[in-house]
Amino acid sequence: MTAPALLRPLLALLFALPALVAAAPPPQDPVAENMLLLQTASGGWPKHWHGRPVDYERPFDEAERQALGAPDRVDDATLDNKATTREIAHLAQAWERTGNPAYLNAARRGVEWLLRAQYPNGGWPQYYPDRSFYRHQITFNDDAMVRALHLLQDIAEARGALAALTPEFGARARQALARGIECILATQVRIGGRPTIWAAQYDETTLRPAKARAYELPSLAVAESVGVVRLLMRQPAPDARIVAAVELAATWLEAHRLRDLALRRIEAPHEETGRDVRVVPQPGASLWARFYDLERQQPLFVNREGERVAEFGRMPNERRVGYAWYGTWPEKLLAVELPRWRRAHAAAVTAYRRATADASDPSQVEDL
Repeated sequence: MTAPALLRPLLALLFALPALVAAAPPPQDPVAENMLLLQTASGGWPKHWHGRPVDYERPFDEAERQALGAPDRVDDATLDNKATTREIAHLAQAWERTGNPAYLNAARRGVEWLLRAQYPNGGWPQYYPDRSFYRHQITFNDDAMVRALHLLQDIAEARGALAALTPEFGARARQALARGIECILATQVRIGGRPTIWAAQYDETTLRPAKARAYELPSLAVAESVGVVRLLMRQPAPDARIVAAVELAATWLEAHRLRDLALRRIEAPHEETGRDVRVVPQPGASLWARFYDLERQQPLFVNREGERVAEFGRMPNERRVGYAWYGTWPEKLLAVELPRWRRAHAAAVTAYRRATADASDPSQVEDL
């Protein structure tokens, strides 16, 4: 065979390569593939499937795939339990690794869901479009709204894999973030005219603290407030209102530290759950209650019937061990993060301190 004859098959293969590459399926990420299945019609994601927390690591059988693709599938998209924000972030990372366009398109739909779900006043409901029960309330509980704002700020700042979404969504993300910050500043609870911390849920119209589950009464919520403060501290150029909100919340958290107390989880065969939780003396330790009432700003404990219980030890055993009534959520914030933030924004913090020193009512400094 002559040299030209030998080259002809090689040349044919060379010319065919682009078509072969184009026809090859894009690389897949198993978790991202399952996220495509679970994405709802509105563009968000649920936290449960068949009554259980979504597990993206397991395969979904054919019957489940058909149910997930059914036109009458319930749209239970939510921000609760990290749903939707987790999926958007993972899909963006999966697209960065694989180049699979389906992942980026699903992430885009998720961001559209986030932007569409935001109320004009800047808050987010726990669920959207479902407005049943307390799902329509502005929800800080379990950091739902805070995670949405962090993700949008990541997009606005072109951070990591989410930078792929910045050209399309950067401007809208910045606007949504600004509205969200305004909502946070508006919902810092005032008691006796003085700003404190934040509630877990709010009426989306009146912006007053609201009730969720029976044992989640309108109250000051410590764990959620720590997340809110961290978001405010993330802002690159905090204005006087943000500085005041951070400083006043930190003052409240420090004042309501329960000193020299610690939480102990123990085996308790005589109790219905076989376990128990106790608050015990421990020099140098600190605790905070999860909730504080809106009148005396004292620790608040509530049973499943929605009845206030005077003392933690009088709570039913199932409630004592089944919910985080106490924790150390503000510890690192107050000891490490707040001093670092103050150093980073020394000029703004100094201006705040001067204003409070000169003000007849320091609680009004945020309005200066």
